[in-house]
Amino acid sequence: MNKRRSFLRQAGLLSAGVFLTPAIISCSSNTENAEETATAEADADAATTETASDAVIGLQLYSLRDQIKAEGIEAVIPKVAAAGYKEVETYGYSKENGFWGLDANAFNELLKANNLTSPSGHYGLDPYLGGGNEELLQSYIDAAKTIGQTYITIPYLGDNLRQDAAGYKKLAQRINEAAKKVNDEGLKLAYHNHDFEFKQFGDTTGYEILLSETDPELVKMELDLYWAYRADKDPVAMMQEHPGRFVMWHVKDMDKNDKSLNTEIGSGSIDYKTLFSKVQAEAEHIFVEQENFAAGMDPYKSISQSHDYIVNNLLNS
Repeated sequence: MNKRRSFLRQAGLLSAGVFLTPAIISCSSNTENAEETATAEADADAATTETASDAVIGLQLYSLRDQIKAEGIEAVIPKVAAAGYKEVETYGYSKENGFWGLDANAFNELLKANNLTSPSGHYGLDPYLGGGNEELLQSYIDAAKTIGQTYITIPYLGDNLRQDAAGYKKLAQRINEAAKKVNDEGLKLAYHNHDFEFKQFGDTTGYEILLSETDPELVKMELDLYWAYRADKDPVAMMQEHPGRFVMWHVKDMDKNDKSLNTEIGSGSIDYKTLFSKVQAEAEHIFVEQENFAAGMDPYKSISQSHDYIVNNLLNS
C-alpha cells in the first residue's frame, strides 16, 4: 500500500489529469486551460481532503471492550461508524467464539453494512510462539482472510516468553516462522509493542532484538506511540532509523498529570503535531486506541473527539 502522503499526492495528480487531459487534446485557449487547471486543483484538494478524512482513521475496538460486553458488537459497530471511523482493528478472536459471538462471515457482513473495513486484527499467539499450535495460527489466518484483513498482529507477549535476551531471540525466530506461513497465505504479520519490550538486557533491549532479528520484509511493526513515549523512547527517531518498518500506529494520548492514564488525542502531553509533521508518511494505517476514560466521559464522545482532532489538526500537517 502506498504511504499516506504519497497516496494523497498521487490522488491529487490523478484528479488533475482527468480534467487537464481534454484541454491538452483540444488545444484550448490559455484562458480555458487556466480555468480548467484551477478546477482541477480545487478538485484535487477536495479529493485529498475527502481521502484524509474518510479513508485513513481506524479504531482499535479494545477501546470499547466494556461497551461490547454490555451492548453487544452489533450495537457498537454502528456507533463506531457514526463517530467517523472507516476502519476497525479487532481483538480477542477465537475459533469457538468468533468475533464477540459472531462467526467471521457474520462479522464481515456487519462491517460491510456499516461501511467499515478491518485491515488488521490482534490475535493472541503465545501458544504458537511458545512452541507449537499450528492449528491456532491457521484458525487466525482463516478468520483474517474471511473479513479481508491484511495484517495478523501479535498484541502481547506473556511474561514466561520474555525473561531475557535469549528468550527474545527465540521469539524472533518463531515470529519469522509465523510470518513465512502468514505470507504464504497472502497475509502479513505485525508486532504491537507495550513498554516492557524496552527493558535493557545488557547493551540491548527486547525490542531491538525483535527489530534486528526478524525479517523486515515479512515482519512489520505496529508502533504503539503512547507506550513508546511511556518508555521514554523517540518514535520519530525510531521510524527514521527503520523506514518502511512501522506500517501501523496506535495513537492514544497521555494524561498530563498521570502518565498511566489515557486521554483524548490532542488533550494530553504527547506532541502529536510534531510527530505527524515528520513521519506521517510512514503509516499505512492509524488506529485510535484509548485503554481508559476519565470519570464521566462518554466513550463514544471520546472516540469521536479523537477522530476529529486527528483529521482536522494532524493529517498532512
